[in-house]
Amino acid sequence: MATRIIIFDTSVFIDHLRTNKYSDRLKDLSGLIRNSSVVLSELARGATDKTELDFVSALEKNHPVLTPMERNWIESGHILHRIYKDKGFLPEKLRDMHFDVLIALTARNHGATVITSNMTDFELIRRYKEFRLEIW
Repeated sequence: MATRIIIFDTSVFIDHLRTNKYSDRLKDLSGLIRNSSVVLSELARGATDKTELDFVSALEKNHPVLTPMERNWIESGHILHRIYKDKGFLPEKLRDMHFDVLIALTARNHGATVITSNMTDFELIRRYKEFRLEIW
């Protein structure tokens, strides 16, 4: 059986850093960890001290980084437009979801599983574009 590829969403890293919430799950995890450039960007943007910036640097250094392709940027706009038409979300909510859509599309490109604690947004995105998803 092929080894699965894993991309963690920002929410998992933040939950774990703040509370050590996923230490047992991380120990038992099997698969190849890949980072999303989108997630690394979100983590760096929100870092509040050197320890958190060092964590982002370690992630970048220790695991290959996957980046959305041109077609993913274009497709993400189309997906968000459909979500807007169906749900009527305000522009602020669509902006908040944009990075999540890019993470999902990047994972799909590589046959990876997105692991997230943001169940609501990622399950909604999956209704518009299928990708592997695991909720923690």
